[in-house]
Amino acid sequence: MTDKQHMNRRGFLKAAVVGAGAALVPGLAGTSQRSKPNIIFIIADDLGWADIGYHGSEIQTPNLDKLAKQSVRFGRHYVMPTCTPTRVGLMTGRYPSRYGVVSPAYGKIFDDDTVTLPLALRSCGYETSISGKWHMGSPPECTPLKYGFDTSYGYFHGQIDPYTHHYKTGVKSWHRNDQYLTEQGHATDLITDEAVRVVESEHDKPFFIYVAYSVPHFPLDEPQKWTSIYKGKIKDQSRLWYAASVTHMDSGIGRIVDAVDRRGIRENTLIVFVSDNGGQKSWHDEKQYKGRYAEKPHTVLGNNLPLRGWKGDVYEGGIRVPALANWKGVLEPGSMLAPMHIVDWMPTFCKMAGYSPDANPFDRLRASLKWDGKDIWPLIRSHAAHGEPRTLYWRTPGAQAIRQGDWKLIVDKQQKAIGLYDVVADPYEENNMVQRHSDRVNKLKRLLAKVSADDR
Repeated sequence: MTDKQHMNRRGFLKAAVVGAGAALVPGLAGTSQRSKPNIIFIIADDLGWADIGYHGSEIQTPNLDKLAKQSVRFGRHYVMPTCTPTRVGLMTGRYPSRYGVVSPAYGKIFDDDTVTLPLALRSCGYETSISGKWHMGSPPECTPLKYGFDTSYGYFHGQIDPYTHHYKTGVKSWHRNDQYLTEQGHATDLITDEAVRVVESEHDKPFFIYVAYSVPHFPLDEPQKWTSIYKGKIKDQSRLWYAASVTHMDSGIGRIVDAVDRRGIRENTLIVFVSDNGGQKSWHDEKQYKGRYAEKPHTVLGNNLPLRGWKGDVYEGGIRVPALANWKGVLEPGSMLAPMHIVDWMPTFCKMAGYSPDANPFDRLRASLKWDGKDIWPLIRSHAAHGEPRTLYWRTPGAQAIRQGDWKLIVDKQQKAIGLYDVVADPYEENNMVQRHSDRVNKLKRLLAKVSADDR
């Protein structure tokens, strides 16, 4: 396909989606431009289960703790075990393996007819912005503005130096509206500044802001303002950097919430916070980032306890993360224990916005919206403890996992069952039941084969 043909196809897609969304909004009972909530989706990078204050961490997160008290807290919010897959799941409502994405990835990720979350929301009258990490395609061909964002700011790659803003290989990554840009300052502050700018801008439409922080992903380099908080309290230097980066991010999130309050739009704004995967154990490389971190080994980073496993694992520690949703006056504070997955957010937000793939008259577009997620708003509103039994699925380069009801099966890439756990009765995956429940193993393997059949 030529570049011109590719652009024509994308142009047709955008026009079709906009037309479908515009036709839907007036006919949706109770939905109007005013009643649609602003949506602020905040995602941390590599924040572990025990790395947030309200989970009992030694890390100080006063703003998130305050927000959590006013929010629905998710006890079983699942993501993918690494960054690109989680973000693709959020942006499409589909398991990332449907696009062949099972680990951090570059190049072209989305199909030409993919309806992304910002594209769907924009078709329903939203202004859409991203501030922070992209990591869902390589520049210049596959960048945020090409997939539904009206404005973009931040970095293209999966990891950057917080001050130089360069990728680990030394190439540029920082940009505004998909054009490379040189900025001064710490990435956390710059990402926050942009999010605050968008909130404080004049809007005649509802807005969607995707705020993707770079921390606490390595490499870590924090100002004394934040590291001094933990002097004498955390012995390991790299864990101290990690804690400082989380508290720095927490301060930024507080600034974003304050901006919403100043604008007087808190009661019409849904704020969601999640981590993209579990915490990473450690990192050290003497050559990346032009050797800037050769003498700063990150020997101790995240903490997922009491969950088992690390970033990259399909054990709970790799895929179960801190998460909350806040909407003042709409969501009563409390907790939801029913399992949910990152792929649920797109169907949920689309329902709020008045977008429905069922009403899309274009067969090709309907085919591209085979959501694996579901609208979970009723579960969130009711603080559901269980919900109807669900099937959830994960795939990495070395393993697959499937959860149905309370049971989770893990198989290696040769399809050998290596773990069977009742993750409700045994949430820390201490008791492997593979040998005791062969019938259940075989049943889940058959289900796994069925669910994974649509993968690439």
